[in-house]
Amino acid sequence: MLTLYFSGTGNTKFLAEAFSKRMNAKCYSIEEAADFATEITAHDTIAFCYPIYGSRVPRIMREFAHTHMAQIIGKKIIILVTQMVFSGDGARVFTDLFPKGAVEVIYAEHFNMQQNMGNIPVLNLIKPSDRFYKKVEAKLNKVCENIKNGIIKKRGFAKGSLLLGYIQGKPWQKDTSEIPATRMEKAVKDGLRVNKDCNACNLCTKICPMKNLVNDNGQIKHQSNCTVCYRCVNRCPQKAITVYIHTKPRWQFTAK
Repeated sequence: MLTLYFSGTGNTKFLAEAFSKRMNAKCYSIEEAADFATEITAHDTIAFCYPIYGSRVPRIMREFAHTHMAQIIGKKIIILVTQMVFSGDGARVFTDLFPKGAVEVIYAEHFNMQQNMGNIPVLNLIKPSDRFYKKVEAKLNKVCENIKNGIIKKRGFAKGSLLLGYIQGKPWQKDTSEIPATRMEKAVKDGLRVNKDCNACNLCTKICPMKNLVNDNGQIKHQSNCTVCYRCVNRCPQKAITVYIHTKPRWQFTAK
């Protein structure tokens, strides 16, 4: 088994690594410089892990799946996703990226994690808590036991989940099978701001998964290519970066 994940601030990384340890699976972030075509081809079962954005797959993971479509088709896949509270069909929408019947989903599950948007009013009243990790570990134990015993469960595939996902996701991404940024994604793609508190330490330019941030003569600028992972918002020492809603973060979050 092979685990492939994208994680903005560490929630999904924690999930992917904990799952892989239990299942004795190789584990890679899709940001790594690995020969993914060879790795995917060499494994029968691929576990994909990602955070859900508006009941949709992050653009960076959609692009990865599109790039490696030929290797993924015909595989058995497991979909494990992180969410704040609920996401409807957040796991199911990953299958929309492939031709109908091109992959066999043998398990799909959603995991509630601490949200990382400390600059969003109301949401930022909820401070990060370690209590999520114990719940994730307990749920993972059951998930791994089911997979090992051949029990198939598909969270997000029921009609009610599809309806909830459609309501939540339509403003974000009109067509779940689209690869380019659409609608809400277009707004946030160009919606990053760096305020006057920035001291050009360059941390954000090094950690951005999209290489969206650059230092232009001592000034940090974006290249209109944000995938909304919130990594820079949560890691900036000066709290000088915001995405879409431009209020200073009340707190910053990085998973343990």
